[in-house]
Amino acid sequence: MNGRPRNLARPARSAGPSAAWLYLAPWLAGFVLFLLVPGAMSAYYAFTDYSLLEPPVWIGAANFAELWRDPLFWKAVRNTAYYAAASVALGSVLALAVAVLLESHVRGRGVARAVIFLPTLVPLVAAALAWSLMYNPEAGLVNRALALVGVRGPNWLGEARWAMPALILMGLWNIGTAMVVYSAALRDVPRALYEAAEIDGVSRLGRLWHVSIPCVSPAILFNVMISIIWSLQVFGAPQIMTEGGPDHATYVYQLSIYENAFRYGRMGYASAMAWLQLLATLGIAGLTLALSRRLVHYRAA
Repeated sequence: MNGRPRNLARPARSAGPSAAWLYLAPWLAGFVLFLLVPGAMSAYYAFTDYSLLEPPVWIGAANFAELWRDPLFWKAVRNTAYYAAASVALGSVLALAVAVLLESHVRGRGVARAVIFLPTLVPLVAAALAWSLMYNPEAGLVNRALALVGVRGPNWLGEARWAMPALILMGLWNIGTAMVVYSAALRDVPRALYEAAEIDGVSRLGRLWHVSIPCVSPAILFNVMISIIWSLQVFGAPQIMTEGGPDHATYVYQLSIYENAFRYGRMGYASAMAWLQLLATLGIAGLTLALSRRLVHYRAA
C-alpha cells in the first residue's frame, strides 16, 4: 500500500504561558497570602503602636529606639547568641564525628544510624517534656547517671548557670539529620584519594583531616547554615521547659517576641524585633557564605 499512513501521532504542542501561570498559581497564592502580605503588614506594624485591640498608631522609629534602651532585649540577644554559637559548634562536630565513626565499617552501624536519627521524628513538645523529667534534680535520669560515678548533679533547669547548658545538651540529641547528610557526603569521597594518601604514609587521622573534611566541606557548610538559622529561632524548648527562667537565663529572642506580641499585646514592638532578627539572620548567613569561599572545596563533576 502506497502513501503515508493516516494515523501517525502528531507531535504534542508545547504549553503556552497561560498553562505555566496556571501551574504556578497555587504557589503564588500561598506566597502572597502567607508570606508577602503578612511580611508587609509586620513591616508597617514595626513603625506603629499596635495592641491588637485598637487600630495601629504611627510612631515612626520609636520601637527601634526603645529596643536599644531595653535591657531585656539585650539579654535575649546575648542568650540567643550563646545558644547559637554553642549548639552550632558542638552539634556540627558531634554529627560529623558520629558520621565518620559509622562509615568506618563498624558492626551494627545500620541500627546505630537508625537510633541516632530516631529523635528527629519525636515531636518537640514530647521531647521537651521528656527532657524536663530527665533533668529532674531528684529522680531524673541525668543526675542518677552522674550519681553512679560519684558526681552530684545540679538542679539543671532551676539554676541560672546550668539552665542554658541543659538546653544546649538537649539540642545535641537531635543531630540525626546532619549525621545522615555527612554520611552521604563521606560515601561520595573518591576511594582513590584515600588510597593515594595511604600510599604516601598519611595516618588515619591525617586522611580524615586532609581528605575527608575538604571533600565534605560543602555538606559542612549546608549543615552549619541550617543550624545557624534554626538556632537563632529557638523557641519551643525554652518556652516549655523554663519559660525563659530562671532569672532570664534562658530568655531567648524568639521567646521575647512571643511575649511582647501575645502576652503584653505589643504587636508593633514585637514586629520591630522580628525584622531585626530577620536582618541579623541574613547578615550572619551572608557572612558565613563569604567566609566559606576559602574553606569550602567543590570537586569538578
